[in-house]
Amino acid sequence: MADHRDEPLVLGIETSCDETGVGIVHGTTLLADAVASSVDEHARFGGVVPEVASRAHLEAMVATIERALTDAGVKARDLDGIAVTAGPGLAGALLVGVTAAKAYAYALGKPLYGVNHLASHICVDQLEHGRLPEPTMALLVSGGHSSLLLSSDITSDVRPLGATIDDAAGEAFDKIARVLQLGFPGGPVIDRLAREGDPEAIAFPRGLTGPRDAAYDFSFSGLKTAVARWIEAKRAAGEEIPVRDVAASFQEAVVDVLTRKAVRACKDEGVDHLMIGGGVAANSRLRALAEERCERAGIRLRVPRPGLCTDNGAMVAALGAEMVARNRAASDWQLSADSSLPVTETHVPGDAHLHPHPHSHAHSHAHSHDHVHETAKDNLYS
Repeated sequence: MADHRDEPLVLGIETSCDETGVGIVHGTTLLADAVASSVDEHARFGGVVPEVASRAHLEAMVATIERALTDAGVKARDLDGIAVTAGPGLAGALLVGVTAAKAYAYALGKPLYGVNHLASHICVDQLEHGRLPEPTMALLVSGGHSSLLLSSDITSDVRPLGATIDDAAGEAFDKIARVLQLGFPGGPVIDRLAREGDPEAIAFPRGLTGPRDAAYDFSFSGLKTAVARWIEAKRAAGEEIPVRDVAASFQEAVVDVLTRKAVRACKDEGVDHLMIGGGVAANSRLRALAEERCERAGIRLRVPRPGLCTDNGAMVAALGAEMVARNRAASDWQLSADSSLPVTETHVPGDAHLHPHPHSHAHSHAHSHDHVHETAKDNLYS
């Protein structure tokens, strides 16, 4: 691991969905976290529209990068590397980020690191709670993912234990919010209403919790259907919908399953740390129940502050900085967006000789970049 003087200064770009995120970190210290969200542009559609997201990334990219550099008080030429989410995510949205990262890396003569979105969600916790213990169990819950992951090295070894087999947790929140006519996104409004409701008012089902079910997989489609049918039955009978109780009971069903499986995985794997990340990790009830169950099980819980749980550039920069600090191979100029990049591929390495180490001597540095630029031109115009 690099010592404090050599801690890398890395800029990270995140465009996997509807947030244009640009972060700058120095080692494990967050210097800037600039975000431009297009969520309002998607609200009238009730969900994220890929083409709208891609266009919004294009329009916001340069301004967001400039804002991050200004907030961090650094010059682009001082960076030791450019990291970018290469996948998973929306293909068009990812492509905007990857293309921008390539352009900046090429223009600045800096190494490029295409990193995994899910691994970045785990690594971001280092910016708030210090180095990740190895191994770390991670529960990632968002609009597109519900995953249990075991990481012994965030830059090279992330093993999936379980994942959603249908709707992700965040997706279920959005769909129930739509049925309740609460707007988009659904997570924050359901969380707020649930605080005034009774979580035991309605006995909604807990998916995949039977003795023969997959221990670490998640399913929220049946829960979503059960809640929707319960609401439809009330409306058909002309009865008023107890929105707060529905929100609380639905939310409890989701977080009960998430925390129960995460704690079980920690016990089964002998891991005494649980990290929770992703957009749904901002949910207040998930945090509270996880804290309660982890404390009872003797597990230390690590959850970043809500702003670092949702998609952001800081998490990408954090993982990029780890890649540099641990001398992982940089990506080459053929780096492309991969909408289904598996979490086992924490980053997309390329030919190491194409990129100099950011702390190399000036002479070899300049020589290597001549080679990089010539190689890049061949690739760009072939």
